[in-house]
Amino acid sequence: EKVKDKIILPGLIDCHTHMVFAGSRADEFKMRLAGSSYEEITKTGGGIYKTVETVRNKSFDELVNLSIPKIEYAISQGITTLEIKSGYGLTFNDEIKMLKVINHLNEIFPVDIVPTFLGAHTFPPEYKNKEEVYVDLIIDEMLPFIAEKNLAKFCDAFCEKTAFSVKQIERLFNKASSLGFKLKLHTDQFNSLGGIEAGLKYNVLSLEHLEVINKKDILKVSNSECVCVLLPGVSFFLDYGYAPARELISNNAIVALSTDFNPGSSHIASVNLIMNLAAIKMKMSFEEIISAFTINAAKALDMSNLIGSIETGKKADFSIFNTKDYNEIIYNIGKNLNCMTIKNGKIIYDNIQANE
Repeated sequence: EKVKDKIILPGLIDCHTHMVFAGSRADEFKMRLAGSSYEEITKTGGGIYKTVETVRNKSFDELVNLSIPKIEYAISQGITTLEIKSGYGLTFNDEIKMLKVINHLNEIFPVDIVPTFLGAHTFPPEYKNKEEVYVDLIIDEMLPFIAEKNLAKFCDAFCEKTAFSVKQIERLFNKASSLGFKLKLHTDQFNSLGGIEAGLKYNVLSLEHLEVINKKDILKVSNSECVCVLLPGVSFFLDYGYAPARELISNNAIVALSTDFNPGSSHIASVNLIMNLAAIKMKMSFEEIISAFTINAAKALDMSNLIGSIETGKKADFSIFNTKDYNEIIYNIGKNLNCMTIKNGKIIYDNIQANE
């Protein structure tokens, strides 16, 4: 009776986030709007480095406490599964601390929180001009320890001019896959350096970003089982081009969407806003957008046998929206219409009274 005349969708899945962070980069947001580029800010010790410094200075407990309201907000939007990446520690101890925080959040919340190791996010400032030494640190120390302690499901890396080269990523991926990690790759965000080919060679589950993917690579991705995780919040937040969703979809690529919620390049926790951007700026249909936040996002996390659609044998994960028409979910820009979140058959968020 309570959910009569409402829309029920599979539980939403946010498959690419950096939700464990500390500090604010509002000052940089202002600088960018005044004309500084994201890459320029990074070069002057801002950008990721600012967040890294803040995260290094926070204890395990402080990081947990900062993350709790972010996850509560995700649940209130109907998110029943989310991925969180490390990558703001960039030392052995701080990356492990971040992964332990993510695993702890998974224990204290009823939703599935999937940990991804992103030690190869960028080079820490103390490894300037000795980048290979940092790659060695990831390969020789971080990856084996994380595998032994089972602290992450995936290993991710960032292929970019300001981050890791294809050669360095191949070294990382060789080690990570030998230890049993499934792989993901941030690539083609600002520059196309051959990351897509490398990702496909290593059979990555997902290629993430793809704002500047070229036609040749679109065709390669389209013939694979690899999920293209598109992040329109970043294009909006940094004010540059959007990933070519229409071309990818018309070539039969598997497209997922995610918030990429992080302090620097997509300080957006609203799934609804990302859905709107995908519709308006990427010309995705409403049905494509819903699939991209459910079944395709599940595939990006290698969980489509368990979640992402309402089917016999899958988890009873549902997001219930206070409308009779699913088009309203995307039409209501910046408004959360989710009024009940169900995980594994249990109601974990209920706001139906307030919405009536």
